[in-house]
Amino acid sequence: MSDHSTYEALRHLADSYGLAAMLIVFLVLVAWPFRPGARSRNDNAANMIFKDENDGE
Repeated sequence: MSDHSTYEALRHLADSYGLAAMLIVFLVLVAWPFRPGARSRNDNAANMIFKDENDGE
């Protein structure tokens, strides 16, 4: 296999499967906060900036 054909093969792999992999990662990261059971953690993270250092949890 020459250098040119190796480059073409890697480019084709990145063009097709690389885009699909990035799309899947993007969809997982977008959907992650909406998974079941995540509401309490999300609420805690959203309200964390309003807590004073001396407040109890």
